[in-house]
Amino acid sequence: MKTRDLAYTALFAAIIAVLGTLPAINVGPVPITAQTLGVMLAGSVLGARRGFLAVLLFLVLVAIGLPLLASGAGGLAPFAGASAGYLYSWPVAAAVIGWLTERTWDRYNVAIGMLANVLGGIVVVYAVGVPVLKVVAGLPWDTAFWSGAAVFVPGDLVKAFAAAAIADVVRRSYPVIERPRRAAGAR
Repeated sequence: MKTRDLAYTALFAAIIAVLGTLPAINVGPVPITAQTLGVMLAGSVLGARRGFLAVLLFLVLVAIGLPLLASGAGGLAPFAGASAGYLYSWPVAAAVIGWLTERTWDRYNVAIGMLANVLGGIVVVYAVGVPVLKVVAGLPWDTAFWSGAAVFVPGDLVKAFAAAAIADVVRRSYPVIERPRRAAGAR
């Protein structure tokens, strides 16, 4: 890993931590936070590998006890609570968003970025978070879906758009993801 990669990874772990300083909004067993915006940005700006590592670094810092989550929590307890599935999904979400972004680099725009963020940052997060919420909190499926996904959709769509718009501007002004290399002789 290059020094630049380490710096980007640390920077985006820090961005996710800073987004945790915005107060969480309690709407049930899982709070609304701005930190999923950081997850989406990590994948959109850094790509799959570095985005995954940035979010993983953030979660390691939380696990060792730093109170970096929006609720002010740190340590291992959040990884066994109602929102554990969401935390586990974050590195995968960043990787999926980054993978989709890398694959669409030549034609990337806000609409494509929004789609990548919805698939990775919403679908993947809910697909892992809701079943874990159901099991950990002992909720029926309809309640788990409502309190673990449905109430978050409007805000998550706004975050997906914001991350796509920011990534589009960053990509045009200071691209972090390298342009895909064409095969020799290809036009």
